[in-house]
Amino acid sequence: MTVQAVQRENPAATKATRVAVIGLGSMGFGMAQSLQRAAFEVTGFDVDEAAVTRFVAQGGRGASTPAQAAQDADVVVSVVVNAAQTEAILFGEHGVGETLPEGAVFVSSATMDPDLARKFAARLEETGRLYLDAPISGGSVRAAEGALTILASGSPAAFAKARPLLDAMAAKLYELGDEPGTGAAFKMINQLLAGVHIAAASEAIVFAARQGLDLRKVYEVITASAGNSWMFENRMPHVLDGDYTQRSAVDIFVKDLGIIQDMARSAKYPVPVAAAALQMFLMTSAGGMGRDDDASVARVYARITGIDLPGTTQP
Repeated sequence: MTVQAVQRENPAATKATRVAVIGLGSMGFGMAQSLQRAAFEVTGFDVDEAAVTRFVAQGGRGASTPAQAAQDADVVVSVVVNAAQTEAILFGEHGVGETLPEGAVFVSSATMDPDLARKFAARLEETGRLYLDAPISGGSVRAAEGALTILASGSPAAFAKARPLLDAMAAKLYELGDEPGTGAAFKMINQLLAGVHIAAASEAIVFAARQGLDLRKVYEVITASAGNSWMFENRMPHVLDGDYTQRSAVDIFVKDLGIIQDMARSAKYPVPVAAAALQMFLMTSAGGMGRDDDASVARVYARITGIDLPGTTQP
């Protein structure tokens, strides 16, 4: 298999290109905005009516169901949380399968078990539609900038139809093969590392606090040293500022590291470090922080050890 990293080009959208974006959360809203800037005709749907209203106020079109959004669409971009939501959007009541034209492509950005991505693709393609497995990485800020990394796999026909949209949403597009599920597998490797790195960064920053170190100086030193990681550099400012407003929620990693455990068990492959990280995210969620920023893992370490982090005080 040849893996290509395709740098974004300036897409030339045509008026005939109609796109439905299903899921206008922190990621999907930014992706829909990026498509609008590239002159695509975008209709959005979300279970939160306020998100649809906001999108319409910014020049988009709104729909009351996935089926309505997908009607006459050339491409549907699904930006939901998991496989269960993806299946409901595809095949459930008022799902896109009711109205999506033959030959249109469904672009699935949810993080899921690769086996489920293959299952959904086979089922949809039996109906004459196309499926592109296209998980995303980069966070809400990059989504709004059209600067995501997209890890995609699917048929040449699916790529051909979706590529202008992918170029509008991504700074880097990886074309990972002809089989749906490959993109999902790559994303799970990324999530394993991301979750472990957040847990390790949280452990380290609170341990530094326990040593009485200046945490801002710790951040300065570590980000210039071999122990740095992208997650340390990106997430630990949230801890330094005492700001746990959700950018990426704790429960996302409860889900994703849980999927990794299931995949590893099926493959009879040990993942002890990922398992330890999962327990830290589970503890954080159980502590009432599941919908907070994933840097909240640091708050669990702080609570256990009685350490005061910026913006927090132990009882």
